[in-house]
Amino acid sequence: MTSRRSFIVQVSAFSAASLLLPSVVKASPLIGKMGVQLYSFRKEMLKNPAETLKQIASLGITEIETARSQKGHYYGLQPEKMKQVCEDLGMNLKSGHVHLDDSWEKTMNEAVRSGQEYLICSSLPSKGQTVENYKKVAEAFNKAGEACKSLGLKFGYHNHDYEFDSDGDKVLYNILLENTDADLVHMELDLGWVITAGKNPLDYFKNYPGRFPLWHLKDMNLSKKESTEFGKGGLDIKAMLANKKSSGVRHIFIEQEEYASTPLESMRYNMNYLKNIS
Repeated sequence: MTSRRSFIVQVSAFSAASLLLPSVVKASPLIGKMGVQLYSFRKEMLKNPAETLKQIASLGITEIETARSQKGHYYGLQPEKMKQVCEDLGMNLKSGHVHLDDSWEKTMNEAVRSGQEYLICSSLPSKGQTVENYKKVAEAFNKAGEACKSLGLKFGYHNHDYEFDSDGDKVLYNILLENTDADLVHMELDLGWVITAGKNPLDYFKNYPGRFPLWHLKDMNLSKKESTEFGKGGLDIKAMLANKKSSGVRHIFIEQEEYASTPLESMRYNMNYLKNIS
């Protein structure tokens, strides 16, 4: 039986340990599900990936999405090592940005070794702002989705702003949505680029319910067309989060490409912002 004294010692130890945890961990369950796109820390990841991931983990971030770099998809680390570093820090390597190119087989095999769930194509594999090209791309995406599914992976696409251009009366991004199989092509909606293009993410949640299992949560300075810290730009973040269910989102990755000071300070600001609005 636990004595009163040992109980007090245990409680005291727990309380002391809790003081060492980042404050954002004590926030709502919403914060615990937040991830980060490592392009936000692109220079730091190239210099010292392990230390940079440690700093990211200290903010209470639990999921990681990689981005293609000068040192490959895992910043010079082997896929297995990248997975292990994340797991040791209490994070999950969930997704990665890649190109659909001649190295596609290698890219998929590396992803399997890393244990990640998603491979997200970060740019169109062929150029042309036409309905014809976007239908061609949709066909390529369906095939890539089939290949990923056969390996236990999920394929997806991440938008910028140009996909929301129109060819005649057709919005090109809509062509992708309407010509891809939702079971094979999992759309990652970058909310910042949507509003920069003059569209409303909520309209996409309503018109294409459940099609967006991944988000990039990014606030944007609309006059400069640059990302900024949460609450400083044109994205209604609270409204976005209130409509998560209709979008079908399962994984939210914060991305910020420009900063007021440093990536770490901007990400700390963003996490505190989410803590205070949730």
